[in-house]
Amino acid sequence: MKTNGFLGIDIGTQGLSVIFTDTELKILASGEGDYDMVSGLDSECYEQQPYDWENALTCAMTALREKTSSMQIDMDVLAIGISGQMHGEVLTSKDGEPVGPARLWCDGRNEAEGNELTERLGTKCPKRMTAVRWLWTIRNQPEKAAHVSHMTTPAGWIAYRLTGCWNLGIGDAAGMFPIDQQSLTYNTHMLADFDAIATQSAKKSSSSSTLPKLSDLLPSVKKAGEDGGSLDAHGAQLLGLPEGIPVAPAEGDQPAALAGSLIATPGQVSMSFGTSVVANSVGDRAFEGISIPIDHFCAPDGRPINMVWLRNGTTAMNMAVNLFGGDFSTIMPQVLAAEADCGGLLALPFMDDEPGLGVSQGGTAMVIGLNDETATPGNAVKAMLLATIFNLRLGSKQLDEQGYPRTEIILSGGLVKTPELGQLVADAFNTPVTIFDGGDEGTAWGAALMAKFRSESLAGRATDWKQFLETQKTGSPTRFTPHNESVAILNGVFERYQKLVHMHGQLESVVNL
Repeated sequence: MKTNGFLGIDIGTQGLSVIFTDTELKILASGEGDYDMVSGLDSECYEQQPYDWENALTCAMTALREKTSSMQIDMDVLAIGISGQMHGEVLTSKDGEPVGPARLWCDGRNEAEGNELTERLGTKCPKRMTAVRWLWTIRNQPEKAAHVSHMTTPAGWIAYRLTGCWNLGIGDAAGMFPIDQQSLTYNTHMLADFDAIATQSAKKSSSSSTLPKLSDLLPSVKKAGEDGGSLDAHGAQLLGLPEGIPVAPAEGDQPAALAGSLIATPGQVSMSFGTSVVANSVGDRAFEGISIPIDHFCAPDGRPINMVWLRNGTTAMNMAVNLFGGDFSTIMPQVLAAEADCGGLLALPFMDDEPGLGVSQGGTAMVIGLNDETATPGNAVKAMLLATIFNLRLGSKQLDEQGYPRTEIILSGGLVKTPELGQLVADAFNTPVTIFDGGDEGTAWGAALMAKFRSESLAGRATDWKQFLETQKTGSPTRFTPHNESVAILNGVFERYQKLVHMHGQLESVVNL
């Protein structure tokens, strides 16, 4: 008997995963495939071959079918959703063939171009942005640039291979080039400015070829529920599914994660704590000006998202746990029992640099204030975690200054393995915190959710993204309300922490001696 459901595909940095859900989005089975970086590159250079993603998708689908077959599930896929690592540069010729390997979000070769475009366009253009990479390619690989007719992301590439269409979800598209919040497509004025810069760069490189306009290279922008194409003959063969299955607009991993956390209302903030930390805030309007710690993209429905990203996540906290024996089950109860101000301890979590906060020297993690009474595992580990939370507050200061709403924090990632820590986040931000049951299912689940919205939109059963997400909430979420006394104490600790961060330059000078 056939089982109706949705297919979610996620193209990660280290591997690809697929899931099949039922119509209520319960995951029934999954499959994985992996791939490697292109070898032999210089440091800070990270590339992958697009066809490796396609091969991994074939392997993942084979593994998925083996599991569904053993469960006697005959998949009837109603729609397909795709998510993938944002900011990649996938360049193809007119016939869709890759023009060399794809450069990934973590490739660091174009910081100068990011700074230049930020100044010239008057909006934050991080070095990860695809258009920033394209400007670098024009200047440094002109022969490669001359053969390019299409530009997309990893998710957009897989969508093209499945549908034959150059479409992209608005969230992923915003990671390629700035989006105009009025038209909900690429900013036309900034496109013209970019083309002028690119043309000048092409002349300097002595290229004889005329570069196409950037708007002619970029994929069409689509919002959640809109037509992302349908499975063509090649896509059907690749997945082993019938032609014609609708495909949702392919999204980036961050918009897909927002969808997976059921976030769509201005004032909601998605916070995920892991090796790195991300806070994505749904805005009620476009951000004004430029803030070094804050990047900008869009939710799947086009709402503006302001992202604070920290390179230094829970690594320093984990290091502190290891110093005390490495047993989380023993240490975390002590962390929860520690005083609100960590007994007076302050910590810096900078195992690596933190560009958004102006910290250029890693390896400067530290704890100060140790004495016979304060030197406890609970205090030290909590101080490290609190420092990371405070770094998010520092990165969010301009959002607060511009009056952006923050009404609810939805917490996910490794931190929710100790859900009681949600209280610490609530007190540090003076904002209610929610942890959803199954809210950390991953971006593949967010892709499946977008597939369901596309299917229901086609059937006329869903038109509003926010209302749709509300109907998907299940289970009993865990909620934390700020404690006024703890909020007051942590505000005082935060003031002390800011002074310590401002002294970081002196610490760097000591480390570099």
